[in-house]
Amino acid sequence: MSPVLGCIADDHTGGSDIAAALRRAGMRTVLRFGVPGERAGVPDCDAVVVALKTRSIPAPDAVAQTLAAQRWLAALGVPRFYFKYCSTFDSTDAGNIGPVADALLSLLGGRTLICPASPEHGRTTYLGHLFVGDVLLSDSPMRHHPLTPMTDANLVRVLGRQTPHPVGLLPLTAVRRGPAFVQEHLDGLDVRHVVADATEEADLLALARATSDWPLLTGGAGLAGAIARVAVPEAARAAEIVPLPPGPGVILAGSCSAATLGQLDQALARFPGHRLDPVATPVPAELAAVAVEWLERNLGDGPVVLYSSAPAEQRATGPRIAEVLEETLGLLARRAVELGVRRIAVAGGETSGAVTTALGVDQVVVGDEADRGVPWCVTTTDDPVALLLKSGNFGRPDLLVRAMDGATR
Repeated sequence: MSPVLGCIADDHTGGSDIAAALRRAGMRTVLRFGVPGERAGVPDCDAVVVALKTRSIPAPDAVAQTLAAQRWLAALGVPRFYFKYCSTFDSTDAGNIGPVADALLSLLGGRTLICPASPEHGRTTYLGHLFVGDVLLSDSPMRHHPLTPMTDANLVRVLGRQTPHPVGLLPLTAVRRGPAFVQEHLDGLDVRHVVADATEEADLLALARATSDWPLLTGGAGLAGAIARVAVPEAARAAEIVPLPPGPGVILAGSCSAATLGQLDQALARFPGHRLDPVATPVPAELAAVAVEWLERNLGDGPVVLYSSAPAEQRATGPRIAEVLEETLGLLARRAVELGVRRIAVAGGETSGAVTTALGVDQVVVGDEADRGVPWCVTTTDDPVALLLKSGNFGRPDLLVRAMDGATR
């Protein structure tokens, strides 16, 4: 039987986030990293998530990779598609949300919802404005994001700068009147993209029911989870157990979000840590060599932490700094696995992409969540490795500590 839903995420932690939401709703879910080869297959499952690294690359490249992933999913027989981006709508005026959604719509036809809302994580949309907790997106720390600073909370305006097509709004008053009225309201909008308000989980369910025959929807993991809950009967929602392999554990952190910095504080209070500091060690080869030597010397004492995360005033700036740090963390992941590590917690979307690439991981089975939206993912190789790929803003303060609690020496 073919999967019933195919999802394309614009980064690796976004892929694990949506995979967790689908599994939580009872869908057997496989997560793949990168555009699959034409002959790549998947085990029997209900949903397939293809996680790309397209959030911050040039829009034409993002479109090309997304369409290649869609073609592969279509070849599996997938009937419906979902484009997953961050619940904080990370993007610039050049894209990539608008260009990618337009390309998918040109291929699949119809129109789509724009719905990043994830109420369980404090991401809500009202009158087209995206809130993070009780503040507008433009007043949140995302205003200062180094790659995609979000200085406008009005998603109709933001998306309008990314697409030549008109953008409409489905207000909360319409959503709250139920699926039938939502359909009626949508039928009255002559637009390609519709920003949908949602402040509660019930709103997402209403949207999912009203658009159950649309070939393409877009948004965060919240709407995807609602789609799965509509599709899977309550009695069929028990998730199968995916065991974690035994072995040593390592934390690799590149995110500089406030949540990750707090989680690092707790982890560093428990485990030895080494910070990658390109100011103190500006030569990339030396930066990597020092970190590898530290890893080899300290791993035998239990879980360890390797990180480049730092508050704004301590971050290094300059050409290729971010790229060098990601490459180094990927190299460290590969060396850690060579040394016997079988449990790796990774903080940050770009860092997660670097780690999975360095390890050559292309497919995982999605297991239990360590926190909402942060599942353990286990490789399908003969000697499996468990990966916890954490979006920078996700997780409780003790997440990284708990992720290492089951790791052996």
